Amino acid sequence: MSNELSLYNSLNRRKEVFEPLHAGHVGLYVCGPTVYSDVHLGNCRTFTSFDIIYRYLMHKGYKVRYVRNITDVGHLTDEGEDKMSKGARLAKLEPMEVAQRYTVGFHNMMQAFNNLPPNIEPRATGHIIEQIEMVQQILANGLAYEVNGSVYFDVEAFNKKHDNNYGKLSGRKIDELMAESRELKSQSDKKHPSDFAIWMKATDDHILRWNSPWGEGFPGWHLECSAMSTKYLGEEFDIHGGGNDLKFPHHENEIAQNAGSCGCGGARYWLHTNMLLMNGRKMSKSDGNTITPQQLFTGESPHVTDSYSPMVLRFFMLQTHYRSTMDLTDDALQAAKKGYSRLMEAWANLQGLEGKGGAQNGTVGKELETILADAYGEMDDDFNTPKALAKVFELVSRINALKGGQLSLNEVSPATMTAVKSSLKTLLFDVFGLKEESADAGAEGETLSKVMDLVLDLRAQARAEKNWGMSDKMRDGLKDAGIVVKDGKDGTEWTVG
Repeated sequence: MSNELSLYNSLNRRKEVFEPLHAGHVGLYVCGPTVYSDVHLGNCRTFTSFDIIYRYLMHKGYKVRYVRNITDVGHLTDEGEDKMSKGARLAKLEPMEVAQRYTVGFHNMMQAFNNLPPNIEPRATGHIIEQIEMVQQILANGLAYEVNGSVYFDVEAFNKKHDNNYGKLSGRKIDELMAESRELKSQSDKKHPSDFAIWMKATDDHILRWNSPWGEGFPGWHLECSAMSTKYLGEEFDIHGGGNDLKFPHHENEIAQNAGSCGCGGARYWLHTNMLLMNGRKMSKSDGNTITPQQLFTGESPHVTDSYSPMVLRFFMLQTHYRSTMDLTDDALQAAKKGYSRLMEAWANLQGLEGKGGAQNGTVGKELETILADAYGEMDDDFNTPKALAKVFELVSRINALKGGQLSLNEVSPATMTAVKSSLKTLLFDVFGLKEESADAGAEGETLSKVMDLVLDLRAQARAEKNWGMSDKMRDGLKDAGIVVKDGKDGTEWTVG
């Protein structure tokens, strides 16, 4: 850990040198998905950003405990209905069937993007006891009150006890919250508009419910992350992450709950990813300005002219800093596809190069070392992937020039060339999380290609016989197995993922 790592702490609104609570160890908590529907592209951007952060922390030598939860209860819609209950009602399934279906889908998508799994992935429904205990502690500290079977966090009482600390993360003031407050029927007994439910009484038609000291009910969404983060990382831990849209009220309320129960604020550093736009506008289903990860993989959307693999999308995400707004356009994706291909080609070219200089580097060898050191230096500056990637492409131009003879390998020592290969491999594949994509790489790929040739021949035969039902069944079955089939004017193509 020779170079200092700095990160932007949303809590203090400035970059700070990272100093873990316990030397050599990092506790990292990231708010996971609410599993009532398919994971959307904005989620993929957030979780991929934190995957890179997780990878880089490990590269720096830290032993990281990465906790990312699954929310399967308590996250309410604008109408006050639990999102899991709504998903179950619409699909005519048990809530846990819905949770399992979309949790599996979420894991498959994370694997497609080559995101590492967290060390611990707790479910909210598996930690009801811990959440009830936290509510009891907040009540005992005089910072909550019970009304008709629901328990509300008392924001005014909290502010009196904690120096008006509520709103520090988001910059919100209680007076503003009074004007913005969305009053739900289930929360009409609150003392103050800024108060929020930490335990809610279950109505007669509410599916997910548990016994508690206050009657049958369910936990508040904000409470879940407070209870699970402290259970696995302690009352005080290093980093809490999530999307920018979670700053208020979710993360603000987490901080209040943690302080209200034990006097600690939970995380010491708060990291937030910014939003994902498409064609310069916020994604919206209502006006058709939206696209799913699957549509990007297949190219079956009016918003794109081509299909884009998960690694091209990951490469595309690397080009924007996690705190900056990312704009998804077809032109930008086309450029990313070419850039990713150029990068992988340079990586392949590098494998065939050997340094021919002596023990001391010439100018070129020194440049290679400096560029790589600068790339890692950019990662030390708040995980700045776009600047690190720009340095990598400076290296790409040198690699291609060495390959083409425009630069001399006599300027590079064998030891430096070996070090460059090792360091670039670490950066590209271990830190950036990229991987070389080839459907027919290795023996397994060859076997899969042969099987797919047979399957597609049978499907083509079904289409020729106008047996559209069989054709669609084969396509859908392959999709369930993780293989996407795309029919185009130039024939049928398939991709894994």
